[in-house]
Amino acid sequence: MASASFPSDPPLPPEGQRRPPVLPLPCASAWGDDEYGLWVEVEIAGVVQCFRWIEPGEFWMGSPEDETQREEGEGPRHGVRLTAGYWLADTACTQALWQAVTGDNPSGFKDDSLNPVANVSWNDVQAFLERAQGMLPGVKVELPTEAEWEYACRAGTETPFSFGATISPALANYDGNHPYGGAEKGYYRQKTVPVKSFAPNPWGLYEMHGNVWEWCADGPREYDSEVHENPRGPEAEGDAAPRVLRGGSWARVAGGLRSACRFRWQRGLRLGSANQGFRFSLRSTGQEAGAERQPGAAGVAPEA
Repeated sequence: MASASFPSDPPLPPEGQRRPPVLPLPCASAWGDDEYGLWVEVEIAGVVQCFRWIEPGEFWMGSPEDETQREEGEGPRHGVRLTAGYWLADTACTQALWQAVTGDNPSGFKDDSLNPVANVSWNDVQAFLERAQGMLPGVKVELPTEAEWEYACRAGTETPFSFGATISPALANYDGNHPYGGAEKGYYRQKTVPVKSFAPNPWGLYEMHGNVWEWCADGPREYDSEVHENPRGPEAEGDAAPRVLRGGSWARVAGGLRSACRFRWQRGLRLGSANQGFRFSLRSTGQEAGAERQPGAAGVAPEA
């Protein structure tokens, strides 16, 4: 819990401490800087995944009391300070990547290998991350915490969605029969769609709203009105221990896609409706902040 005033003035951390401690990552095959910020591409078992640098910073977590369809567990809204940046996958893990790493594909909708992998429990994801870790030297491979996930989803916004006060099926994959905030009904696709089917959020992250729920590292934390620094929820062991899912899914109503919306599920269970997925993060383990840039394939644009 942090005691300093919030938000900080001037903003924390200082500008010079917001860049990655290592650029590029030891396992990167390409990297660069574009309108959304820094990115790296990493080849994992023959499949390329792009990661976006998420700078350390501060944000308001949870929803205000007057937000439409707000649920009790989303408040009180409170300040969160994240003191370390991280590289976050710009998409949910695809079926192609999951199959390359694990050799199987538990997803329900297998019509396109670029659909997100689905129907995976939190425990399943940990097994995937452990295998991926062995392929990626110099980084730690893990899920984002719930706070890190919401920070990246909001991407500097305070509205219900990173796109604004409402959402439509042109912006995300969800049950369009149940709109939000006065919007009209729209198309219900009734399945997952390939990653990068919609425009990214302001930080270059795709489908943070809808398509598949995304597992977080920690369990549900009880909110209070204090400012918190690098908060983590309970992380109990055992298949029945809860973990947080975020983002909503193709089968969820629009209100369930809000940036503040939280869902909990037992870490050892699958939902059984082909809508549990994840995106993962990388963190450098090898060098101190301020390390010089390594030579390599800088400046090549990431695949759209």
